[in-house]
Amino acid sequence: MKTYIPKRKEVPQSWHIVDASNMVLGRLASRIAAILRGKTKAQYTPHLDLGDHVVVINASKIILTGKKAGWREYYHYTGYPGGLVTTKYSDLMERMPERIIEQAVWGMLPHNRLGKRLIRKLKVYAGAEHPHVAQKPQELKMS
Repeated sequence: MKTYIPKRKEVPQSWHIVDASNMVLGRLASRIAAILRGKTKAQYTPHLDLGDHVVVINASKIILTGKKAGWREYYHYTGYPGGLVTTKYSDLMERMPERIIEQAVWGMLPHNRLGKRLIRKLKVYAGAEHPHVAQKPQELKMS
């Protein structure tokens, strides 16, 4: 007996669209990470990129539970001595709400070459408009 390992070209990759309006950030991010990783497919293989593309719209309408919106901070290091930059959740939500979902999903993906390939399949938009109509994304219900 040999273990069957699917080829990347054998597994079809589809496009999904998710409306993030009034959805909890962590729950949404974990489901998106599973779709990007390919864990929702029967052919899932941990070391291969078999996941689907995900388009997230209305990222500016995401919610956090409890008091997390008041104390959550995002960190970035510039590479220079003393170059730690902290940004509050509320400030980041005003400037770049897409970045919040991208960082939440990135934290749930592997931090290696495979993870970098998977995160490129995530497209996040603050509003309801997106340029991926030609790919015919299927609406994904997450409740």
